[in-house]
Amino acid sequence: MTLESILPPERTLFEVTGGSKKRLLEFFSTFIAQNTPSLDSHEVFSRLIGRERLGSTGIGNGVAIPHARSPHCKGPIAGFMRLEDAIDFDAIDGEPVDLVFVLLVPEEADDAHLSLLAEVAGIMNQSSVRHQLRQADSQRALHDSLIDAIRHHRDSDDG
Repeated sequence: MTLESILPPERTLFEVTGGSKKRLLEFFSTFIAQNTPSLDSHEVFSRLIGRERLGSTGIGNGVAIPHARSPHCKGPIAGFMRLEDAIDFDAIDGEPVDLVFVLLVPEEADDAHLSLLAEVAGIMNQSSVRHQLRQADSQRALHDSLIDAIRHHRDSDDG
């Protein structure tokens, strides 16, 4: 299971109106449930917000990686949103967030879940990647930049 295989272009969202962390997670939960029949938006939201209560998934530099386990998730599901305006996400560095990578995994996914999370964090911690994502001028350019970064990260890890 690779990160690029679980992030299709239609789950890369461009210039999303955030408003607040709660509204953004509600929006994503509804969006993902509409596109994944086995998922319920209320259940997804409840799990994402429950994870946020344990500690913010805002990792700094304007990036958040909300993630959760779901018993209705058949396999890992990723989504990426670039926000129109940065929002407060209680990030570790106190900075507002405008790049949001969401990860949902099956209830029993332990090593795979941690591996995907580590990969996302590694990619999003690169200032050049964040810059490219913020410069993208369309949904397609945003997705292409993200997939390029994922491939580059994977290739550099293999070498």
